[in-house]
Amino acid sequence: MKQSQCEKILDYMDRFGSITTLEAFNDIGCTRLASRICDLRQRGYAIADKLEKRKNRFGVTVHYKRYYMPKEGEIR
Repeated sequence: MKQSQCEKILDYMDRFGSITTLEAFNDIGCTRLASRICDLRQRGYAIADKLEKRKNRFGVTVHYKRYYMPKEGEIR
């Protein structure tokens, strides 16, 4: 049975704990992660995010979001 992108994202977060746009693109072929996260939130999934930063290959600091499903009782 073919999985939807939303199902793939949920499976990925379950397996690895979180997902970024780059991981979504490279690992599951999803080019619009933020849109799929919005879809999942509208379906009632509690998905939190945190802003991260790091230097890219050119030495420039870039910001991106990491999405995850908080553990029960964790503040999002």
